[in-house]
Amino acid sequence: MDESQPIVAERPPVERPVITGEGSAQTSEHRLRRWMWRLLLLAVAAAGGYYFWAHRNAPRAQTSVGPPEAAGKAGRGPGVVPVVAVKAHKGSIGVYFDGLGAVTPIFTVTVKSRVDGELQAIHYQEGDIVHKGDLLTEIDPRPFQVQLTQAEGQLARDQALLDNARIDLKRYETLIKQNAVPEQQLVTQRALIAQYEGAIRSDQGSVDSAKLNITYSHITAPITGRVGLRLIDPGNIVHATDANGLLVITQLQPISVIFTIAEDQLPAVIQKIQAGAHLSVEAYSRDSRTKLASGTLATIDNQIDQTTGTLKLRALFENARNELFPNQFVNARLLVEEKRGVTLVPTTAVQRNDLMTYVWMVKPDSTVTHRQIATGVSEGGDTEITSGLEVGTVAVITGVDKLQDGAKVSVQFEGEKGKPRQSR
Repeated sequence: MDESQPIVAERPPVERPVITGEGSAQTSEHRLRRWMWRLLLLAVAAAGGYYFWAHRNAPRAQTSVGPPEAAGKAGRGPGVVPVVAVKAHKGSIGVYFDGLGAVTPIFTVTVKSRVDGELQAIHYQEGDIVHKGDLLTEIDPRPFQVQLTQAEGQLARDQALLDNARIDLKRYETLIKQNAVPEQQLVTQRALIAQYEGAIRSDQGSVDSAKLNITYSHITAPITGRVGLRLIDPGNIVHATDANGLLVITQLQPISVIFTIAEDQLPAVIQKIQAGAHLSVEAYSRDSRTKLASGTLATIDNQIDQTTGTLKLRALFENARNELFPNQFVNARLLVEEKRGVTLVPTTAVQRNDLMTYVWMVKPDSTVTHRQIATGVSEGGDTEITSGLEVGTVAVITGVDKLQDGAKVSVQFEGEKGKPRQSR
């Protein structure tokens, strides 16, 4: 060995693990998942920081619940709020009791046969309006005509016997004066005449019965009304004892509505009836949007239903245009009283919160302030103001959600066209 060259110690080689196959794939997948979680956490942190920054620098909206007493002028913007308003006015408003009701015919008749026989003919169409006395159906009358002929023959025979017996009686009365016949024979003749007279009355009853059966074989309408569906067809044998009828007739004009009111409302109704008032009733559709007919209260029931605490009432309606149909569900409105000369505003002008009932009132300087009120009856879009508001006061009905005490407004009165204007 050459001693002039430096001696360098040799390091042992470092053994590195060699990862191959399935282990290498698992390690790569683990690293990928770890980086994905890091990126997700970073994105969430960035979004949270932006949300906090945006809300910290955004302008705060002015909100108020009800009429703000302490909002003051510091919270108002310089803009003018457009509103729609009306003036409180004097008028009339009705006090109504509402109830659920059903259209009930005053008369409904199931027409049946009074005699037995074959149904020969039908003289109506299903759904026709028939009048009292109109011919509806015919039952074969021939058996009753035969009975009539027999009864009339028997009547004629007994009438002839009676006439002959009366002639004999006159002869016996003459002979008895001459003592030509015994008195017993005269008495017997008088008894025979009474016997024939009784037979004639019986024969006359048979004749009348046969005539009545012939009349019953022609079935007529007992009332005026609408005919329902036919229940039996021609050619069938009908009997007076049949449970089912031939047809049903329902009276439509006039017609009634039976409805209910709460028992607490009964005293006011009875007071009006005892005073001689004729209370009007209005019938509305199921959704209470369409007025169907107007009528009058006819009577009230004689007892309260304890299970529901309600009382039934019957109202009569002319139903000239057939607005009401039997068994139709309606909402009935009973007008108990009409208040006149009261202060009214649209119901939309009345505002409420947990503390009070109020309206937004427009002052002469085109600013608004809330005014506490007391309300009475509400009906037909109007509300009675019993206190807190005078006639002629301008009340806001549209745009109240943007108002606060002292806000400047431009007023457009309801029904007016064009741009809003500032009140003076």
